[in-house]
Amino acid sequence: MIRRLFLGALAACLLAVPLPARAGVPTDQLKGAIDRVVKTLDNPALKGESKVMERRAAVRKIANDIFDFTEIARRSLGRHWAGKTDAEHEEFVSLFADLLERSYISKIDTYGGEKITYTSERSEGDIAVVSTKIISKSGTEVPIDYRMLKKGDRWLVYDVSIEGVSLVSNYRTQFNKIIQTSSYAELIKKMKSKQGELISETEKPAAKPKTQ
Repeated sequence: MIRRLFLGALAACLLAVPLPARAGVPTDQLKGAIDRVVKTLDNPALKGESKVMERRAAVRKIANDIFDFTEIARRSLGRHWAGKTDAEHEEFVSLFADLLERSYISKIDTYGGEKITYTSERSEGDIAVVSTKIISKSGTEVPIDYRMLKKGDRWLVYDVSIEGVSLVSNYRTQFNKIIQTSSYAELIKKMKSKQGELISETEKPAAKPKTQ
């Protein structure tokens, strides 16, 4: 459930997003990334089934600019991160980031008309929380918090909390269970299997037009 909501939340960030009167830098940078996604999806040169892969590649590039996938991966692996080599860290981050991005991007073209509004921003030092609400066509509101970390002059998302449930905490629980009941190698195996499924789903060739 949390994964579905998270992906829905990300997909919902693709339309108009009114800002609070006193939005700070974290909110501004998050909105900037969202505006770039909107511009990409509205680009006539990237519309249509024949442009699916090109459109998704452009959105994926934007995701890389606003999400700190290394931090998300590190926090999601939790205490197991410390016992791994640099090579294992690199493999895990690459694999986990790819899974999240492919899941996110696969939802882009199935956006259901939800809108998002920014409600507040709280920051302390290099940590900030941008609070938003997703509003469905029926008027249902779902609170979404984006937790951001400042790195250099950039604010990057390292966790997303939906109705109080953290994406990172959810994955950490799942990963820890697999590692404890089986092994880290089994976790990697399962993630690679899921990656293969998503590749098949997100990289299907565009349907050819029917001939008369």
